[in-house]
Amino acid sequence: MSGHVVEDILGYAREGCALRERFFAENAEHVARVARTMAVSLARGGKILLCGNGGSAADAQHLAAEFVNRFQLERPPLPALALTTDTSALTAIGNDYGFERIFAKQVQALGVRGDVLVGISTSGNSPNVLEAMRAGREKGMITVGLAGQNGDIVPLSDFALLVPHTTTALIQEIHIAIGHLLCRLVDYYLFEAVMELRPYLDEG
Repeated sequence: MSGHVVEDILGYAREGCALRERFFAENAEHVARVARTMAVSLARGGKILLCGNGGSAADAQHLAAEFVNRFQLERPPLPALALTTDTSALTAIGNDYGFERIFAKQVQALGVRGDVLVGISTSGNSPNVLEAMRAGREKGMITVGLAGQNGDIVPLSDFALLVPHTTTALIQEIHIAIGHLLCRLVDYYLFEAVMELRPYLDEG
């Protein structure tokens, strides 16, 4: 293997590691607040809906599976649903109302007040994710936006987790790390440290 290929690999790894360190150093408390909010919603009988396009659609499915099956802790299944998986609904809505509505109509059908909606968009400007976030707001859901540096998703998010970069692949790598930590921390709050959660459950 030529030296410049190896250096490309190592350079990419260094850039990714630096971005990961920076994001979590700046956002650890914010990630913990999002996880606690998710745990409170689940403890009150809510559920988590997730949506995104392309690689972010895969992340939505991946994280929904971690909640429904298990992450690292043996515990009961948790209610989570990726809005990217029902091809009949996606194609029917896309055909009748347009691609921008494929997630929003599912949110309108399935979301209830107090549920959590996670919208994933590396640009922060995916029209169908934005429409879903608007629908979530209208339903009284808690909206969590995962994006890059900024975008129209931010004002639609009760919580915005923004990765300070412009390279899609690197943003996606941090997004899945965020998702894994949310799974881990939700399990922690629900099944290992429920006393930490109790004051939040007692709030209105």
